[in-house]
Amino acid sequence: MAQMTMIQAITDAMRVELERDPNVLIFGEDVGNVGGVFRATEGLQKQFGEDRVFDTPLAESGIGGLAIGLGVTGFRPVAEIQFIGFMFEMMDSIVAQASRMRYRSGGKYNSPITFRTPFGGGVKAPELHCDSLEGLMIQTPGIKVVCPSNPYDAKGLLISAIRDNDPVFFMEHLKLYRAFRDEVPEGEYTIPLGKANVVREGSDATIITYGAMVHTSLKAAEEIEKSRGAKIEVIDLRTLSPLDIDTIVASIKKTNRAIVVQEAQKSAGVAAEVIAQINEKAILHLEAPVLRITSPDTVMGFPQIEEEWLPNPARIIAGLNKVLDFN
Repeated sequence: MAQMTMIQAITDAMRVELERDPNVLIFGEDVGNVGGVFRATEGLQKQFGEDRVFDTPLAESGIGGLAIGLGVTGFRPVAEIQFIGFMFEMMDSIVAQASRMRYRSGGKYNSPITFRTPFGGGVKAPELHCDSLEGLMIQTPGIKVVCPSNPYDAKGLLISAIRDNDPVFFMEHLKLYRAFRDEVPEGEYTIPLGKANVVREGSDATIITYGAMVHTSLKAAEEIEKSRGAKIEVIDLRTLSPLDIDTIVASIKKTNRAIVVQEAQKSAGVAAEVIAQINEKAILHLEAPVLRITSPDTVMGFPQIEEEWLPNPARIIAGLNKVLDFN
């Protein structure tokens, strides 16, 4: 196996699919010769040519429309949204067009589009570059939402996303791009969309999370085990829509206590949906209310204060102590 950063694993996934399927096309702002602002597509245009990896004008609405047109004519577009905050100019294409294509056409057409976009705080980037906007996407029927936390998952999930016959919104946390290396198989492999991963076994409480917060939560779980001996299970959702509620319920039945950690603001997000489904399907197994550890319900803090704005291990530990001590 090769040792890869997450950005290298993402590049490798696109290379695998470009080699395997001539209908895969990659496009966006500066993704060609430059290789993208984070070099996620570096070397791909040189290897596969300008007809398959190409730059677009600085117009997200045009990128979205192009992706839809290519998707209904048999191609598999991989469209990069340069930063997640730029998706607002593409919302009609994603939410009103791509997501409804199969339904609207009675199954005659579909939108096998992967919308890739970086997001996430902790990197001191300007306004609108780091926001966690997955809550907008999970409310949209017809779109799968994916958020990997490590290089191995990133490659396998991205290959699955590109092969999916419906649109996938693929979120890549900026802080994880080059944070560490992981063993990643060379060649193709897939991780099924809609399947969570238990990254740490435990018996006393469960943390449900995703993206960069997986690593923050693992740190908190290790610290609380040292301080009070509590064994904390950590679930990496990986796919935010559809949600793998079966893995969550199985963990709740074992630990009987849980918190949900997300980088996004508190209201109406993934954490709220997870808690609602736990209440519907596993409330009788709970021995404490399920708590949310999130960012506050404000606009994301400017770079000078973003570390105070984002969830941290201390806040997660405080939440774990509350559910562990509840009786």
